[in-house]
Order: sequence, then C-alpha cells, then structure tokens
Amino acid sequence: MIDSSQFPNLLKASTPQELRQLDVEVLEAVCGELRSYLIESVAETGGHLGASLGTVELTVALHYVFDTPHDRLVWDVGHQSYPHKILTGRRDRMHTMRMKDGLAGFNKRDESEYDTFGVGHSSTSISAALGMAIAAKHKGEDRNCVAVIGDGAMTAGMAFEAMNNAGAWKANMLVVLNDNDMSISPNVGALNQYFTRIISGKTYYNARETGKKVLSKMPPVWEFARRWEEHAKGMVAPGTLFEELGFNYYGPIDGHDIGAMVKILQNLKAMPGPLLLHVVTKKGKGYPFAEQESLALHAVEPFDPTTGKSLKTSNGPGKPKYTQIFSDWLCDMAAVDDRLVAITPAMREGSGLVEFEKQFPDRYFDVGIAEQHSVTLAAGLACEAVKPVVAIYSTFLQRGYDQLIHDVAIQNLPVLFALDRAGLVGPDGATHAGSFDYSYMRCLPNMIVMAPADENECRRMLSTGFLHDGPASVRYPRGSGPGVEVDATLEPIEIGKANVVRKGKRVALLAFGSMVYPAMACADELDATLINMRFVKPLDEALVVRLTATYDHIVTIEENTIAGGAGSAVNELLNQHGIEQRVTNIGLPDVFVEHGSREELLTQVGLDANGILRQVKAAIDSSLGLPLNTPVSA
Repeated sequence: MIDSSQFPNLLKASTPQELRQLDVEVLEAVCGELRSYLIESVAETGGHLGASLGTVELTVALHYVFDTPHDRLVWDVGHQSYPHKILTGRRDRMHTMRMKDGLAGFNKRDESEYDTFGVGHSSTSISAALGMAIAAKHKGEDRNCVAVIGDGAMTAGMAFEAMNNAGAWKANMLVVLNDNDMSISPNVGALNQYFTRIISGKTYYNARETGKKVLSKMPPVWEFARRWEEHAKGMVAPGTLFEELGFNYYGPIDGHDIGAMVKILQNLKAMPGPLLLHVVTKKGKGYPFAEQESLALHAVEPFDPTTGKSLKTSNGPGKPKYTQIFSDWLCDMAAVDDRLVAITPAMREGSGLVEFEKQFPDRYFDVGIAEQHSVTLAAGLACEAVKPVVAIYSTFLQRGYDQLIHDVAIQNLPVLFALDRAGLVGPDGATHAGSFDYSYMRCLPNMIVMAPADENECRRMLSTGFLHDGPASVRYPRGSGPGVEVDATLEPIEIGKANVVRKGKRVALLAFGSMVYPAMACADELDATLINMRFVKPLDEALVVRLTATYDHIVTIEENTIAGGAGSAVNELLNQHGIEQRVTNIGLPDVFVEHGSREELLTQVGLDANGILRQVKAAIDSSLGLPLNTPVSA
C-alpha cells in the first residue's frame, strides 16, 4: 500500500468538506500530490490512468467550489473520475480498485454518496444531470447540478438530445466539456482566460440581462446587439453550436490552471440557466509516459511508475486473443472480397481494427461513440450490396437495439455483428459484461446467432456470417481461447449444425461457445455425451430431438443469462414438440455480476470446470424421483 504520509496536503483533504477548508493558494500543492498519489495507486492495481491524470485540477476545483454531495456532480463514463474517488473518502481503498469486493472502476451509487449516478457507458451525464436539475426545481430544492463530459462522449447523439432539452427548458445546470483531444490553441491563454472571467462575472451578466430587457422592446436594435455579441464571442470562443442549443458558453480555458478554474466556477455557480464551460486538458498530464503514450496508458495493467512499463511477465507469444483472431480474419476476408467494409463505434483498438485501418483505410469507418448510428449505417451500406461488418462489444450493441430490430432484422439485411467481450469481462464489472446477447439476439426473426468454442471455429463462423445473405452475429469472450491452431481457410460451416464432441451415457451436455471446453472434464467424469452446439439460432433441432430418445437428462451450459438464453431455446423446442424430458439450464444467474478477474467471476457463478461438474451432479441427484419434463435450474 502507498505511504500516505508522503502527501501532507492531500491528507488534509480526505473529503470535499476538508478540501473546502483549505486556502485557495494550497490547491496547487494538493493537485500535485493528488496526481502523484494517482500514479502510484494505479501502478499497483491497473485501471484507467490517462484520462484521470487530465482531470486532477478540474476535480479539485469542482469539489472546492460546489457543495458536494448536496450539489450533484455527474461524471461521464468514469474513466476520468479516479481523482474524484480519492477526494471523496476512498483514498485508502484505492489499492482494491477493480478487484473482487473492492472499489469499482466506474462510479456506483451504492459505493459512495458522492457518486450521484452510476456510469460505465458514455454520454449519459447530461441527461442524468438534467433529470436531477428538473427534480430539484420540482421539489423546491436549491442545489447545483453539474455534468462533466469528455469531448469523445460528445460525439454521441444522446448528449445533444439532452442539451437540446436543457436549452429549451432553461434548466439550471452546468455542463463541463472536458476537451483532452484538441491542442490548446493560442486563444487559450491569459487573454482568453481574462475574457472568460469577464463574461462569466456578475457585472457582464447583469449588463447583458438588463440590455436584453431594454433592447427587446426595440427589435431592430436588439437583433443588431445580439448578432454583435455572438460575433464578439465567436472571435475568441468556438461556442456557436452550444449557444444555438440554448446554452451560455464559456471558454475554452486551461483546465490545469487551478486558480483560474476556481474563479470561473465561482462565477458560474451563481448564474441561472443552462451553462457550458469548455475546459481544455491534457490526457496523462504530469506523467511523461502517459502524455507521450496517451492511448497505450489510457487503461493499464499494474506497471512500474518509474518506467511506465507493465509489470506483467511474458511467457513467450502465448495464445492469440479472440480479438486478434477477428482482426486477422477481417484483413484476410477483405483481401479477397472488396465488398467488405468495417464499422466501429470508437473502439478501433479494443475491437481489433488497427491493422484493418492500415491496410484498408477507405473501407474503415469509425463513427465515434454512436452505437445506434453504427447499426443503421451498416444497414444503409447493406442496401447497396456492400457487406458491412460491425465490430462492437456485446454490452455496447445493447445501445443500438432498436436499430438492430428496425433497420437490420426487419429488412433482413446482410450485416455481420462481431460481438467482442461476450460473457463476463472481469474488472470492468456489470456495466461492461456481455451477459445478455444470446437472449436479445435469438428473439429476432431472420437473425443467425453463433458462438465458437475455440479460435478456429471463431474464424470459420465469421466467414459463415459474412457470406450469409442476412443478419448474423458471432460472439466471443474477452481474452484468449483454449489454444486451438487456426486454419487459414475462409471456409464457412453449415448453418444450424452442432458437433458431437464426445459420446457417453444417460446425460447429454449441450454446451454453447465458451462453455464447451470447461464442460469436457464434467463429460469425462460422468461419462456423459458432450455436444458443441455452435448455433444458438437456429438450433440443431434434429439432433436435440434425437438426444431425448436416448438420454435421461439434458443439461444446457452457457455464459449468458439463463433467462431467455440458449437453454431457454432448448426448453422451447422440446415444448413445441411435446417432448417430456428432464432438463437443467446452467448459465449466468439473474443478478448483475460485479467486478473481479474473469477467472474469479466464472468460479463465483459456477461456470468454471469444477463449478459445472458440481452443478451437473447436483441437478442429476435432485432430479431423481421427479416427474418427467421437470426443468431443474442449477
């Protein structure tokens, strides 16, 4: 653990209340120590580093000026809120970050009263803060509501939908745009900060409001004055878009000047209506390695703070990750089929599209954080005989579900969805777990739903989905597979056909995707038949029906919620055929599984090899003496 005595000023600010007791002159020292503490802390645990380093001064200024938690502070995504956690009573628990039973990597309402809104997916902060501002007005409560959103999250339509409402409703709220991607232009200097302080001050505000009342009675003069103000502000501030949405825009200002930040926030705190403060920060600020490698050190494993290098030891090349399998397939298929284009909603690195962009830049489309748009864009491309592949995390496709139904499935368009991070993802927790895609994909007419058991099957399924003349999905987990050698072929597999892995007696294990290999030990010990089902939709119906004539008990195993999942598809099939059969469905429980390592979480929910064996034995034992057609939920 970190020796906190090294940080005397930070120790005086364990809570925002203590922070507000300090003189403003001390805040710069607090920021310096906070940044050092953050680097040492994340070096121990891993986590999101770059964005949080960039928000140190902003976090200190917000908590110093606003009366949190009475005043509501809503962070977007959570990548940028580690300093917020340190300042809100969780400093001494930072060593548990993203570990089982430790602090979450994102903000959680049940973790701290200062976490006013749970986050994980981006672009929600303005909507949430607007709701809080409206609630405060409705209840007659005097409180400020502040949303902090990054420039990347501003690419999502949801952010502008919220701003459009906030501007129209004249909501009393402040949006802080944390811009860490554009270089600081010349007008972000002393002159611009002076101008921003002037126009955020009471004198300017009162003069402007008085002028509005007087000049509004003289329309021609009022229109001239309004246009003059917009022109004057436009010369030093790129805020026209926000002004048109009904926000009073201030900035851009240097987000690392703590003194200026405090003064401007104090001015804005007293002002009514929707306000936007444009703050320019540097991702990785104050840590040279993170400043130079802002992408590589955005999210990190434990590392040596003196060198910035990961502490993870390498045991050779190791098994390729499923993301790499997808990346290789995508480039290989694109080389032989010029119809292929790839789409990502701002997840180029995470989804394995870096190499594709290099080789096929004209066929690569990053739409920003706009999952809904990515799906309908793919639908439009498919209408014109182009073959789009949407590379997206399972949890993020949830955001484009209406488009998936309305724009792709109903029109039966040939779009391939490559669903990465399916199942339990580990340290990122419930917000990022791909626990539901079997359920939400298989209920859609026209959809093919595939789940590979290994790396080679993943590659062939991707080809199957791409060549299919309709919508299809291939879902694969985070990390590496079992280590099966990958064939360079682009040959598809037969749609709807399962594979018998092992023949046994009495019990048939129907395993889907990532659960095939963990189920092998169970099949061996119980002398059970093991089926690699491959397809959640369409099921190999003929095989399943044949199994019921031979086996006393069928067990389905999946890394998806049991409700509506692959096991449910088997239950429905048997019911449709009027077949009486003992069935056990094993899968994710009906809870949101919290953070921890992927291995820990699979053990926790009983989806590791030992857990599957234990559950199957218990289900078989409990079914003795029960009537036929009795599902046993393990």
